Amino acid sequence: MSNEYELKEIGMYREWWANPAVLGLMGFALTTMATGLYHTGLWGAGATLALAIAFGGTAQFIAGVIDFRKGNIFGGSAFCSYGAFWWAVFVLAYLLPATGVKVMASDEFGFFLMWTLLTLAFLVASPKVGKFLSVLFLLLFIAFVLLTAFTYGLANGVDMTGFRVVMGVEIFITGLWAWYIAMAELVNTVSGQNVVPLS
Repeated sequence: MSNEYELKEIGMYREWWANPAVLGLMGFALTTMATGLYHTGLWGAGATLALAIAFGGTAQFIAGVIDFRKGNIFGGSAFCSYGAFWWAVFVLAYLLPATGVKVMASDEFGFFLMWTLLTLAFLVASPKVGKFLSVLFLLLFIAFVLLTAFTYGLANGVDMTGFRVVMGVEIFITGLWAWYIAMAELVNTVSGQNVVPLS
């Protein structure tokens, strides 16, 4: 049986709840990258929808509950909010059309506008939790602004084909940045030292 010192050497701690940041950020990152690739036209919506319900939605929401349990209002609010976001995307893109509810471009515009406002709140608060997360929320805010503009254009009959590809690239970069933070958190925690730059 390993003693407490040995457990810390391999990144394990005697706590009821471990840091859920890796799980939450990876769920967000992979689902966001899949969404970006979908908008660039590299594949269909299947990968995004599957990740949205399972990893970006459920796993990320669980990470948020754990963060709340640990007393982290920023992490808990962010993970639960964006976990719920991915569930809502699944409902909007698949469940509602499957049950005969027609989703208009104007509905999607309103949907993404609300998430833009939510993300702005996190962006304003993010400097207090580190520069890497500040960059993440800036990229995410830009992504939602682009999604809002994209759906507004669609609702008004504008050809948004080229815009959509640029938007997809930005969304992919947002997910990739989240992946970097999660990877750094995982490697540094398991190593017991700062191997990968993160602050």
